[in-house]
Amino acid sequence: MSIFRINPRYYRWHVDLGIEWSEANTGYDTLDWEIPLEQVAVVALDTWAFHYLVETQERINRISEDEICPLLKKCRTSGLQIVHAPGVQVAVEHPQWARLVDESELEWPVLDCDWPPKDFVGSAGAFSKYDYPFEPRQAWLEERRLERCFHPLLEPVAGEAVVANGEELHRYCKQKGILFLLYLGFNTNHCIMLNDYGMTHMHNRGYKVTLIRDCTTGMESFETVNNLDQTKAAILHLEMTRRSSITATEVMEGLP
Repeated sequence: MSIFRINPRYYRWHVDLGIEWSEANTGYDTLDWEIPLEQVAVVALDTWAFHYLVETQERINRISEDEICPLLKKCRTSGLQIVHAPGVQVAVEHPQWARLVDESELEWPVLDCDWPPKDFVGSAGAFSKYDYPFEPRQAWLEERRLERCFHPLLEPVAGEAVVANGEELHRYCKQKGILFLLYLGFNTNHCIMLNDYGMTHMHNRGYKVTLIRDCTTGMESFETVNNLDQTKAAILHLEMTRRSSITATEVMEGLP
């Protein structure tokens, strides 16, 4: 049995005995894991070819080439499973779609049909005044979203599953006996954290989830872009809430 050895980083809210229990005295710590390789999978999440924000696209291209490609190559030669989670639209059109859910299970989130009212959810009728303002480039953006596809450097290879949503990822993991999920992809402060196949929801399902922190980037604002503060804050939030992170180099060094 092949063993995967890693030391994921997390944020420790506790302090040692004799130390004042203050925020200033908390800090990072690491875990010591030896995991059967067959119980681990890398989740390549929303690794699409296009992003409408110029700087985000540039970071995605650089990270995909410099960090993710070498990591996936090593994972494949070591036998570490890779699962691709590109969203419903891309997944169902791919020949390697796992097909562990049917069409009735693809919509997410599942909304109560009675409440909130449909007009409220859709900002229609009497509730239209609560909608966000019209954006002149929104139609162009929606057209580009219909053209979503995998980043040309990050296409699935033969034998790698493509899943459409969190339920399908869960069923695939159950089928394969996977308990530990290593995440890479985009964007850190939205899809990685919040999608139904992302870290929050899979953590809530009971999986051990770890972010490969140099294989992701978030969407930044004009206030945060210079230091990538949104990305750093998203990673820290995950580490502070019983999830963990690791680097691509550490993953490769831990593989048999």
